[in-house]
Amino acid sequence: MIARTHTAWLLTCLAVALALFAPHAHAQEKVIRIPMTTNGPGTLDPIMGSTTYENRAASALYETLLQYKYLKRPLELEPLLLTQMPEVTEGGRLWKFELLPGVLFHDDPCFPGGKGREMVADDVIYSWKRLADPANTYKSWWLVEGMIKGFDDYKDKQAERVKNKERFDYEANVEGLRKTGTYTFEVELNEPNQQFVWRLAMFQFSIVPREAVERYGSTFAGRPVGTGPFILRNESDWRRNVSLTMHRNPNYREAYYPSEWMPEDERLGLHQPAGQRIPFIDKLEFTFFVESQPMWLEFKSGLKEFTTVPQSGFEEAFSRRTKELRREWDRQGIRAVQVPLLDFIFRSFNMDDKLVGGLTDQKRALRQAINLAMDWDEMNETFYFGMALPYDGPIPPGLDGFPSTEGNRAPFSTRGPNYELARQKLREAGYTVVNGKVTDLPVIEFYTSSGAESQRIVELMQRNLDLVGIRLNPRYLNFTDLMSTVDLRQAPMFSFAWGSDYPDAENNLALFYSPNASPGSNHSNYSRPEYDALYEQIRTMPPGPERTKVYEQMRDMLIHDAPFCGSLARTRVYLIQPWCKNFKPTEDFYTYVKYLDVDMAHPARR
Repeated sequence: MIARTHTAWLLTCLAVALALFAPHAHAQEKVIRIPMTTNGPGTLDPIMGSTTYENRAASALYETLLQYKYLKRPLELEPLLLTQMPEVTEGGRLWKFELLPGVLFHDDPCFPGGKGREMVADDVIYSWKRLADPANTYKSWWLVEGMIKGFDDYKDKQAERVKNKERFDYEANVEGLRKTGTYTFEVELNEPNQQFVWRLAMFQFSIVPREAVERYGSTFAGRPVGTGPFILRNESDWRRNVSLTMHRNPNYREAYYPSEWMPEDERLGLHQPAGQRIPFIDKLEFTFFVESQPMWLEFKSGLKEFTTVPQSGFEEAFSRRTKELRREWDRQGIRAVQVPLLDFIFRSFNMDDKLVGGLTDQKRALRQAINLAMDWDEMNETFYFGMALPYDGPIPPGLDGFPSTEGNRAPFSTRGPNYELARQKLREAGYTVVNGKVTDLPVIEFYTSSGAESQRIVELMQRNLDLVGIRLNPRYLNFTDLMSTVDLRQAPMFSFAWGSDYPDAENNLALFYSPNASPGSNHSNYSRPEYDALYEQIRTMPPGPERTKVYEQMRDMLIHDAPFCGSLARTRVYLIQPWCKNFKPTEDFYTYVKYLDVDMAHPARR
């Protein structure tokens, strides 16, 4: 009797335990923890963003009309907020759009009852008009300047109104932006433009609700309200310079994992979730790392789902000779992926600066001398283990206009090291060279992002330049402050990297188009009418040998004028934990977080 009672009690306890445990396991949040180098985004307002870090954050919160197919290579666009790809008529001048019905903005107090309303065509037109609002500093205006019929006139008239203390008028018409129905609208371009379709997938073209912008004003940068798969629950989710936490959007529409993939994706099982509803995870945790070593240690401890491999960790995980993952890492189930980037690593000059700027022969010679004294091959071997690609000009490998000759050199090249020629150029620039070193060139103020790796890179640069007597005064800033300093044209020389927004060299050549000067993307403030004329020509040219020839002409003009030193394209190496699912690394776009999954029960996950 006693034994039977004891058994019954144990069974009751077991039933209670199972009842308690089962719902808990079922309800366990799926959390993915993502490292982000630097101090993170400076803004969550897409129209004010320009950096990779702002793109990564905005792409989880907001949506654009188009997106890239996650698993397809080469890159292909597909509808995101549209029912289908836009209909293009009149030889490429008229674009017709139809929005998906039933897409809701995030729930937010800016809406009646706090319930997010449906996105309609008016929201697209409003969001794009924000580009012309001087309150947004015209940060992203360069993406539409001269493109849409009547938009430039609208911008100028509104600027005049604001100058006269009148309200910016969002109700005023733009001739080429026309609503044709609740969910439909059309865009008339001034002329056919080859790049317009790519820009529809750029995060700066995200759709935002007017109610949120007007309610939160300048604080909208930290109070995102979009249609994306993730939300911020409160302002404290973004701890500036530290972390950013996002939560699954409970009202996200029905959307599914892609059903198109590449054959090689099947080996990794990336095709298996096809047709399943997304997102899979409940919470995104971005952590910002100015220094790479803590990021590396957290990955090794199982506290991050994936990481890029810092210079200091490469030989720990890989054989330097074969570039293969070491066996002990492979046995843990860690996956290594090499991602060649559409990358333009360079050192830029402010062409407005009295010392290093200007287009006289002497100033050109000075900048060419600096370029000739820098050893990009040594930088590649030291910091990128020979996996990067030094090249001439601003057009990265894989795009029309890239110099695919031996050594990736253009017909006229000033890429170093060539110290004797550097000394000759210094003399041409009007400086005195004694015993191989310039004696009367002032110290150059050089701005770069903070972090131990940045300091080592600057030390290498300084060693190179010391050989001809050029001296730098390094200024280390967090990335947000570096961007601000460059936007204000206060940095004579600075370090930058540009990842192409889309696979067309026009995007890189736009970095030197004078109307795009700071705070636009032309951070060097390069201005040359001949170059501008060529840039305006390529915007309407279809791909082909004729356009490539103009790309090369523009590339060579830049190499001769030397508004920058460079260049280098990196291959980024990712390491992915075995419990991180569905990840196909890319830095061409960042909408992929909604497709990621995680095995929370994996024994090695902490």
